[in-house]
Amino acid sequence: MPARRQPDPERPRYRLAVTVDLARGVVDGQLAVRFVPDLPTDRLVFRLWPNGPRSAAGGSRLATGRVTVDGVVQASQRPNPTTLVVPLGRTQAAGSAVEASMAWQLTLPSRPTNDRLARTGDAVRMGSFFPILPWEPGAGWRLEPPTSGFAEASTAPAADFVYSISVPPGIDVLASGVGQGGTWRAYGARDIAISLGHFRTATAKAGPVRVVVGVDRQVGDDPQAYLALAVRSITDFAARFGPYPWPQYTLSITPGLRGGIEYPGHVMQGPSTANRTTPHEIGHQWFYGMVGDDQGRDPWLDEGLATWAEARFLGNLQASFAHRSIPVAAAGRLGRPMTFWEPRLGIYYAGVYAQGAKALAALGLADEVDCALRHYVAANAFRIARPSDLAASLRVVFPGADGTLRRFGGLP
Repeated sequence: MPARRQPDPERPRYRLAVTVDLARGVVDGQLAVRFVPDLPTDRLVFRLWPNGPRSAAGGSRLATGRVTVDGVVQASQRPNPTTLVVPLGRTQAAGSAVEASMAWQLTLPSRPTNDRLARTGDAVRMGSFFPILPWEPGAGWRLEPPTSGFAEASTAPAADFVYSISVPPGIDVLASGVGQGGTWRAYGARDIAISLGHFRTATAKAGPVRVVVGVDRQVGDDPQAYLALAVRSITDFAARFGPYPWPQYTLSITPGLRGGIEYPGHVMQGPSTANRTTPHEIGHQWFYGMVGDDQGRDPWLDEGLATWAEARFLGNLQASFAHRSIPVAAAGRLGRPMTFWEPRLGIYYAGVYAQGAKALAALGLADEVDCALRHYVAANAFRIARPSDLAASLRVVFPGADGTLRRFGGLP
């Protein structure tokens, strides 16, 4: 088993100031980021995910001010609502740092929304809410289109975040990283998320990991039920796939959400979602949070593997996934991108989540698959992995893994 990779020492470093004004329904922000490309580039690109079709339909909007690059104001372009391009006027050499900053303003949804950007009274979910660099080391800028479905199309490298959060008096905050005195720090995370509300909280430890669950007062669920399940899930997955990578895990339960939405170190779930959703979203802390993927290009690498983790924890792999029938239109198309699934969202779960778990089950003994996935996590931690990387780790245990994945469409 290889030693687990550590985050790139030249990873992006973000500083954010976030000020929430519930009376006005806006979030004002300042962003500064230090970025070191590993390939030459003549531009910077930021994704503005709140302007995608799903979030925008709920009333969200992310606006940006002037962009300063290395102390000089640069003109920017908007080829589409979710992409901000800043030409540098030069070629930035690989390995050389560039620093950019801008002001931004997020308009919160005007009505309850089943989304990562939502507001119900004082309960607010903010995921993918600020301008973020969509760089894939070794490949460059990732420009996959957003999706209108309950799915992701984002890609971002593991980064460090130091961010302040200013909220109205009496509002509680749960977020990615560890907070103290209004400042939060998240290291080696590829994105951050924030939940606001009036939370009833419960806290425990899963080994060295502090686990905090908050249930908004608009929701009648018991935080202890989620806490117990979260502690068990983190402990179980640490044994299967390697240690949880961060010192804290926070979970918010807020109204108006069906299911869950994962971010490194912080998950947002809706009411009555403890059973299957909690272990699935915690599985994403390994498969998406620690081992990243291009969610627009390779959605099965996070959803299929998180479903495997969920099934192993719940003990329903054979009953629910190994022999599951996959719709004809989805069978053998496991590795298709979100542009394929966008008009087929009715079979997206079966084609990606369930078929991903089924493909892994077809390899052989489940304990041996866990072993191979532990190898995959160690070899690809804090990277953006591709199906070929997963196949390479699976071959360590299953020499014929490539053929099995190709049968399901998980490899080209």
